[in-house]
Amino acid sequence: MSENDLYLGIDLGATNVRAGLVHGQDLLDVTSSGIDAGGSVEKVMSQIFELVDGAVSEDVAGFGIGVPSVVDVDTGVVYDVQNIPAMTEVPFKELFEARYGRPAFVNNDVNCFVLGELAFGKARGYRHVAGLNFGTGFAAGLIVNGQLYEGPNCGAGEFGMIPYVDSILEDYCSGLFFIRRGLDAAEMYRQAEGGQDAARALWEEFGHHVGNAVKTVMYCVDPEIIIMGGSIRKAYDHFQHAMWATMQDFGFRRTLERLRFELSDLDHAPLLGAAELPRAAARRAA
Repeated sequence: MSENDLYLGIDLGATNVRAGLVHGQDLLDVTSSGIDAGGSVEKVMSQIFELVDGAVSEDVAGFGIGVPSVVDVDTGVVYDVQNIPAMTEVPFKELFEARYGRPAFVNNDVNCFVLGELAFGKARGYRHVAGLNFGTGFAAGLIVNGQLYEGPNCGAGEFGMIPYVDSILEDYCSGLFFIRRGLDAAEMYRQAEGGQDAARALWEEFGHHVGNAVKTVMYCVDPEIIIMGGSIRKAYDHFQHAMWATMQDFGFRRTLERLRFELSDLDHAPLLGAAELPRAAARRAA
């Protein structure tokens, strides 16, 4: 493998899987298909392989796979994939390499998100990055000294699991904030866009919690730049004022002033980051 080879990035979600060919800075093609999240391991893997079979070519030098789970990055075994109950322990690396005869690298999907931003997005040129994914859940991918930091158990960046108020941060800084109230975040976004005061007030409350989450990240890892990803970022205009107001009591004023905060504008950041996994391995081996 070399840095300039063609790689296939794969992004596994709860309801679908996407695959895309990446060469240099170019995402050449993206295909997707649905998966049966309630199916057996064999059923889900067959659906993944069916998509990959149609996307792979003999020119592909390796695979990168982003999965919403804890991953043993050395062996490529994934554990307890979110929203796919049957996938409690699956040797993704072994299965891919046996089927395609090319190296495969596996990592957590939020780690892939921040890698995508580092290689292709707004984090390019930075050495200390936090990629915060606000969607159905809340977690972060971390770049430290220019390298992905996942921790020995691939558990670094799980800020959503930190105790907060009467539960954990994730319950207040993701779609769960709305679900716990019997509401839908997308609908609340539409209502806020339409000027409904109750919806706007709810987003301001949400922004207060996000501000506390961002401060927690800043105290823990002191990033140069924070990239916000996930579907919730689309409502940023409705909660940014409350978020930044809450952040004003951050203990280190100069750090707050120097922080760069950006919204991701990559359509397929986790997929691009997955494709970066084998490319980064090629650079390390060079």
